[in-house]
Amino acid sequence: MTVATVSTEAAPAAERYLTINNIEVIYDHVILVLKGVSLNVPKGKIVALLGANGAGKTTTLKAISNLLRAERGDVTKGSVEFKGNRVDQLSPNELVRRGVIQVMEGRHCFAHLTLEENLLTGAYTRSISRSGLKDALEKVYHYFPRLKTRRGTQAGYTSGGEQQMCAIGRALMAKPEMILLDEPSMGLAPQIVEEIFGIVKDLNQKENVSFLLAEQNTLMALRYADFGYILENGRVVMEGDAENLRTNEDVKEFYLGLSSSGRKSFKDVKHYRRRKRWLS
Repeated sequence: MTVATVSTEAAPAAERYLTINNIEVIYDHVILVLKGVSLNVPKGKIVALLGANGAGKTTTLKAISNLLRAERGDVTKGSVEFKGNRVDQLSPNELVRRGVIQVMEGRHCFAHLTLEENLLTGAYTRSISRSGLKDALEKVYHYFPRLKTRRGTQAGYTSGGEQQMCAIGRALMAKPEMILLDEPSMGLAPQIVEEIFGIVKDLNQKENVSFLLAEQNTLMALRYADFGYILENGRVVMEGDAENLRTNEDVKEFYLGLSSSGRKSFKDVKHYRRRKRWLS
């Protein structure tokens, strides 16, 4: 297979922060899901991991955060490094202590706890004073003022957007250096998606939190990301600067339903996808 690259300029070694080296993931000792995936997230950047449902985005994030074993999955080849050290053999809580935390697809808030109680669970791995905990909460409320207004409400009675904000805020309580954010736009109204992506950009720029963002909403992700990788059937088939990917004809046609001749019908795009130029 030939992998098409929009930008052939590799990230300098000094910028390497989170590095995934040629990993292979197998479920149930039989099902090969990821096939030699390699990617790099530089410090202080937002990197988008794009692709259709089933392409391997969530599996890639779980391979990094060491959550595969709970689903009978294993990284059988390759390695994951964070700040120059291998982390693929650490337990998930050890990885959180190192500064890498995943926000799961579907939010996974504790429905019977209030929003503030959910946020407090994020600080469980930290040795922190009561005043420090209060400061951490206020920082979350600064970025998510809606959570402060609703902090006494049980999470199960809040909207999907508020639960997504709670999930990201809970991750912030762990004082992360890197957040793995899985499908933040799923099931949310466009206006809420825009708000959440804007907050992600603020956290990246003002708190220097790096993000690896798995997302099906290609256009939205590439508006806010610095770099992007596209997965197809467990392989990276294209990578490049976000702006270059946004204007690339293949990406526009395969993922946005657009071409130089205007919007194409689903039937036309489906037919055209059978002869993907980057896989030839």
